[in-house]
Amino acid sequence: MSDTAFGIVSLLVLVLFFLTGTEIAFAIGIIGFVGYAYLVSFSGAMNTLAKDFYDTFASYGLTVIPLFVLMGQVAFHSGTARRMYDAAYRCVGHIPGGLAMTTVVGATLFKAMCGSTFATVVAFSSIAVPEMVRYGYSKKLATGLVATVGTLGFLMPPSVLLIIIGLVTEQSIGRLFLAGIVPAVMLAFFFLGITYGWVKVYPEAAPRGERFTWKERAKAVPEFLWVVVIFFSVIGGLMMGLFTPTEAGSIGTAVVLILAFAREKFKMKDVIKPIDEALRTACMVLVLVACSNVFGHFLTITDIPALAAQWTADLTINRNIVLIFVLLIYLIGGSFIDDLAFMILATPVFYPIVLKLGFDPIWFGIMVGVTMMIGIVIPPVAIGVFLVKQITGEPFKVIYGGVYPYLIGLIVCLILLFVFPGIATYLPDLLMGKG
Repeated sequence: MSDTAFGIVSLLVLVLFFLTGTEIAFAIGIIGFVGYAYLVSFSGAMNTLAKDFYDTFASYGLTVIPLFVLMGQVAFHSGTARRMYDAAYRCVGHIPGGLAMTTVVGATLFKAMCGSTFATVVAFSSIAVPEMVRYGYSKKLATGLVATVGTLGFLMPPSVLLIIIGLVTEQSIGRLFLAGIVPAVMLAFFFLGITYGWVKVYPEAAPRGERFTWKERAKAVPEFLWVVVIFFSVIGGLMMGLFTPTEAGSIGTAVVLILAFAREKFKMKDVIKPIDEALRTACMVLVLVACSNVFGHFLTITDIPALAAQWTADLTINRNIVLIFVLLIYLIGGSFIDDLAFMILATPVFYPIVLKLGFDPIWFGIMVGVTMMIGIVIPPVAIGVFLVKQITGEPFKVIYGGVYPYLIGLIVCLILLFVFPGIATYLPDLLMGKG
């Protein structure tokens, strides 16, 4: 059996591993280790395993992941999310569907403060859904919106997904952060428009909230100012080249901690839980990255990535059709296994193809991000939906009934990015020059 044939068989075995429920990281690591040992040697596989794990956990660049996750956990446990929600409600609560729109506004602002999509979904499943239901909102609207709006975390910087895409593709994380801003804001407006259209057609799904005075609305300004300070301390510093992404994560975490301690209810002992949860999440991601590196080394010696890139580049069909095919693989693969794991697994294979076809790597990273946003809310995995179900206890039928309208917004955004790449590339090119 040739090395390439053995690699293809190994990929099929990897799929079987996934179907058995084996932890994604371990499945990738085991196949990579065994395959490398078979094609090279056992001692070579042991050396590769040790080196990849050491390089991953000793990597200065990867320290950005636990820092941004910690920033999100502190913001969640200190009550920052709830205060931001209340502030947004004062401004738009009187509009039809205003409480649902508040969820979009609040989640977008909250996501600008942290790097965790899952933290956003958990926070607003715990805060927004009970509030909307209490005010008579449809459970379908409330749960579907929260399950979908959390996906903005894949694009709105600082995003852990964009960080990992940058590390895997060796592209500028700062440029990826800037490239994600316009699509994320565009999606937020899509979600607002879909919500407004929904409640216009079905007014009973979202009763109007009370109208606050301008004086009461003005009291919400400090909450928004803190978000602006944190956002620009992280993104502004990266954009101006004042510090690295890791330093940006440190500064952002420090600012959120200062804000949390400024609130009398948040004490030093309350930091333990955010640190514990951030470490658990970070370790999970780092092990996944290390195991994917092991698998990547095995995949490289099988020549599958190079052959796939060359075969695709030699096709006589339009390069856009090839890209659509690649994105469909991301969508389908991410629908059956964890989206982040599949992205780490698939990108080393497809990224050389994208470069060979002449596509902008930053734009491709954002396209992958939006594709994964769709994958996170469609079955069978749909981690966003699972999180909402776990927290709210609502059946899948109700949640998915609310997800589908917002899914249209995600699909439209993907199409617009495909047709007009400048939506993603204009801002980084303007502020950081051509890549």
